[in-house]
Amino acid sequence: MTLRDQQLLAVRPVIASIKITDNMSGGERFQNITLRPVIKLQNNLLIEVFRNYIRKHKNAFYELNVEQGLKYIENAINKDIKFRNSLKGMIIGQFTIQEYMLYIENSSALNKRMMAIVKQRLQDNIMLFTSPTSLAS
Repeated sequence: MTLRDQQLLAVRPVIASIKITDNMSGGERFQNITLRPVIKLQNNLLIEVFRNYIRKHKNAFYELNVEQGLKYIENAINKDIKFRNSLKGMIIGQFTIQEYMLYIENSSALNKRMMAIVKQRLQDNIMLFTSPTSLAS
């Protein structure tokens, strides 16, 4: 294991609720061991990236009610390919070499898991995006 890999693993948060079992699929195991900790680590960056996304799209998000806002987040992640690829890069960049090698074996399915977790995180934090004034924080 390289020094970079050791350092990446050292800064990841521990998620106590994660349970690893023998009968888990490879995708579920990768999600719990790698994706969830990396996405949790990157949470504040993901929030700022979405704030920037809102600004670049003329702050239309701020005119929406909560239900519409949740749908806006979902559409941004599912339909805006450039935005989606940017999010994926922020997460993949935190992988160790071994994790990356596992990722490329089944990247399509793992991308779906990754984006589902990111979408849920942003939606769970929707109150942080309630008005342009919250951008100053």
